[in-house]
Amino acid sequence: MKENHKTAEIADSCELSGAKIVIQALLDQGVEHVFGYPGGSVLPIFDEIYQQNKVRHILVRHEQAAGHAAEGYARTTGKVGVFLVTSGPGATNAVTPLQDALMDSIPVVCIAGQVSTALIGSDAFQEADTISITRSCTKHNWLVRNVNDLSDVIHKAFFVASSGRPGPVLIDIPKDIQLSTAIYLSKKSMDSMSYGSLVQNVNLHAVNQAVDLLVQAHKPIIYSGGGVITSGLKAVRFLRELVKIGNFPITSTLMGLGAYPANSANWLGMLGMHGTYEANMAMHDCDVMLAVGARFDDRITGRLDAFAPDAKIIHIDIDPLSFNKNVRVDIPILGDVADILDKMVSQLLLLYSRVEKVDLNLWWKEITRWRARNSLAYQKKGDVIMPQYAIERLWALTKDYAPYLTTEVGQHQMWTAQFFGFDEPNHWMTSGGLGTMGYGFPAAIGVQIARPNDLVICVAGDASIQMNIQELSTAIQHDARVKVFILNNQYMGMVRQWQELLYGNRLSHSYMEAIPDFVKLAEAYGAVGIQCSRPDDLDSCICEMVACKKPVLLDCRVVNLVNCLPMIPSGSAHNEMLLQDEIIVADG
Repeated sequence: MKENHKTAEIADSCELSGAKIVIQALLDQGVEHVFGYPGGSVLPIFDEIYQQNKVRHILVRHEQAAGHAAEGYARTTGKVGVFLVTSGPGATNAVTPLQDALMDSIPVVCIAGQVSTALIGSDAFQEADTISITRSCTKHNWLVRNVNDLSDVIHKAFFVASSGRPGPVLIDIPKDIQLSTAIYLSKKSMDSMSYGSLVQNVNLHAVNQAVDLLVQAHKPIIYSGGGVITSGLKAVRFLRELVKIGNFPITSTLMGLGAYPANSANWLGMLGMHGTYEANMAMHDCDVMLAVGARFDDRITGRLDAFAPDAKIIHIDIDPLSFNKNVRVDIPILGDVADILDKMVSQLLLLYSRVEKVDLNLWWKEITRWRARNSLAYQKKGDVIMPQYAIERLWALTKDYAPYLTTEVGQHQMWTAQFFGFDEPNHWMTSGGLGTMGYGFPAAIGVQIARPNDLVICVAGDASIQMNIQELSTAIQHDARVKVFILNNQYMGMVRQWQELLYGNRLSHSYMEAIPDFVKLAEAYGAVGIQCSRPDDLDSCICEMVACKKPVLLDCRVVNLVNCLPMIPSGSAHNEMLLQDEIIVADG
């Protein structure tokens, strides 16, 4: 039964308890939803949540899920996600989503309770040194020892989380601070206080150098990352304009999918370990590479000493620490992606009005030859569901709904990236840097809370969905009608694949011997369960899932031993891919 909360009206610059300061600061920051789980050290804050109805609390079943839900919420809305946990185990359970958000540059604020200040350091009940534990997995963290500092800390936390390269922050608030009183200072009253400007003046000389390189290139390529999407819709628009003006081929990281439409002729598909043949070969052979909002991680570069050996590399990023961290670049350009791309578009148009364009026909003919390998091809069988086919049908039957997709981590994640066509930003939420199993389902709940009337789908594996399966209860309680599409192959698929290809097919503990009946499990929570094992039934099952007005688990039984290809083996170069037509793949 829904509780009838009172509405708390709080005036600026008045004396409030620390717990009320937290709520009012969240209101000042425009927060509408908080994901969390109560405990002794945060009961004063939960009591204040009860007495108002402007900030809606979403009760999860595990603190890790609260953090991932906040991540999903942040990624689909562009706002800062917020989650609230208690001290001790509540805070330690928050470490995984904090590290996940740090690696994927997701703005989240974690508010954690702490034992009273007099008890800190005494090994009190549910005490943990949260500040030390989370120092390496946050952009910044604060332990509030004086209630008079609380307003400033909260407003500063939102600023740090959302500015520059976004990321997670944590505020540790002892219980006695929540009960103490202080003058509340609103965000508006503190706007005159400077937290330090992070606005960078774009180096126009570097921009001009970069555009000169692009104009002269015979084998150019644009390599876009999650930073384009993080920068916003203007960055996406300018990226698309740049590609159109120069007729450049473009590829993307896992995190950058959707910044450029997958249905465009210039799109080469995703690059990297499970990227397309044409994307990886073009990266290897290019003479000028424009890297936009990407960080050259190991899943993208392959063997570093063989990465794009003949390329001049331009790197655009808002984080100066990203430059030359993994790959030496020729022209680093520091600043906001949208601002820099805007200036590059203007300069490119200016140059093309003065000089003749380099003929890229030979480069595109080479790319067409690589495309002809059809590296995503797979063998179809009439009596069993191939996992690639399952994703293709999911895309075909849901694309008109403009769905929002999350994934867990594993083979299903890569197949979704390969076969689901993402044409717009902020519709694709996955754990890229940390690779967190258990991310997808709670992230989807966060997306659904933000977008209650849209279709939200979590693509999962039979192993990874069990990491946070208890959040079905959250989905039911809060009417988050998430659709979970499980590619059930009865294995930890990616682990098994590596064991087959790299460890002599010694399948050590990667087979799931006690998989639950997902239909019965869904029904036990009050959700809807569907099972499908025949290709002829797949379309009707997907349509039934989409039409359902409740959370759904669709248990899609796919072929057991299919490998996710193409694949760049660990330690190999982009031009050393394993392709479907070059290796023998086991069937099941």
